[in-house]
Amino acid sequence: MESKHAIHKKRIIELAKEHDYKYARVAKELALELGKKYPGGTLKEYCKKTIKEIFAKVSVKSETKANDYKQKFVLSAWNQENGQMMDIDKYCQHYSLPRKDISSYKLVSHTGTPYYNIVFKEIQNVEEFDFDAILSKYENFKPSKYKGNQNNPKVSDFDTLTYTDVHIGMDTDSTKNSMYPVDWSLNGIMDSYKIMIDKTIETQTSDTIVVDELGDFLDGFNGLTTRGGHKLPQLMTNEEAFDTALEFKIKMIDDLQKHYSKIIINNICNDNHAGSFGYFVNSSLKNFSDRVFKNVEVINHRQFINHYGIGKICFIITHGKDDVTLKCGFKPNLDSKGMEKIDQYCKQNNIYKDYDLIVFKKGDSHQCLFDMCTSDDFYYFNYPALSPSSQWVQNNFKKGRRGFVLEKWDKLNCTLTPIFIK
Repeated sequence: MESKHAIHKKRIIELAKEHDYKYARVAKELALELGKKYPGGTLKEYCKKTIKEIFAKVSVKSETKANDYKQKFVLSAWNQENGQMMDIDKYCQHYSLPRKDISSYKLVSHTGTPYYNIVFKEIQNVEEFDFDAILSKYENFKPSKYKGNQNNPKVSDFDTLTYTDVHIGMDTDSTKNSMYPVDWSLNGIMDSYKIMIDKTIETQTSDTIVVDELGDFLDGFNGLTTRGGHKLPQLMTNEEAFDTALEFKIKMIDDLQKHYSKIIINNICNDNHAGSFGYFVNSSLKNFSDRVFKNVEVINHRQFINHYGIGKICFIITHGKDDVTLKCGFKPNLDSKGMEKIDQYCKQNNIYKDYDLIVFKKGDSHQCLFDMCTSDDFYYFNYPALSPSSQWVQNNFKKGRRGFVLEKWDKLNCTLTPIFIK
């Protein structure tokens, strides 16, 4: 029996050409043309099937067995400027190809135009995360009403809430013999969330709040770190972790916007646990926030080191390790290597020239250390993990302290208040 959507087949093919043959985008665009806010499941499936048929008609057989070449690049490897063949690194740089995602390659030079035949790693298809479908569960969401600051007089320029290393999905007692087991299911996570938000609102001293989330918000996709080095004990599936993470962040914005007239959310999306998985959550959050809230700005930072300025203060934020290259990142105690790296970043971005105070903020170490003396040029702040220690950390080190930090900024002066959770 022919699908009821067959009448749209011609239009689907037209839209596929316009949207790089991505069926989710095609379905969304067609739904809007048909006067619908979201595409239904059957329409999406029909778009997917139709686009697959297009590729089937133009498929070319390959002798490659290990991992079939997904696309034949006929981009010239010949450098016209110096008359030499480009190596693979220069080739990727020249054509803006993701070098780190290439598993193998070979130079084809017997044709009229030399080029590289490239095999990309099997990467989770971002399009499988259908943001419209994810956000559709919040379709009838209504923001809470603004109440204003009901606790303390406005005495600071802005408040800051900094938290990091939530590790949603982590199982702290996978073998049932952990020394310090902590419930890190949805209930345990939301209990810690409530302590954090209640304390933030209780100590409010400004109408503006900046929320810095410094990475490793999720424990890992498919139970792996971004490097895939070892399996991580998981208490949740990918889907459960995603839903929990998004609920956590949407609820945070809604609870804060009852009391703050301006909210700025900074999310680190380059770390060694959450990686792209964390970016999917934060991208969904930004998509949702831009639609629903008027006084909220969500900024997703994708570089290893990032910065933002408020007045004459510059905040440099990072997780501490990146997603690919750094096995050992910034240490809890500032050393000469870390100092040189921060100094170079400041010079490259004219931070010394433009700001009177520089604060470097990092997570990753799961420690609460505030160093204002080692460097004469900037503060070096480590923030505690919100999550409990993993079983590996418990056995190799100790239970440790967990929590978050509240900051009250008045010009260049700051009051720091670490809050620890038992």
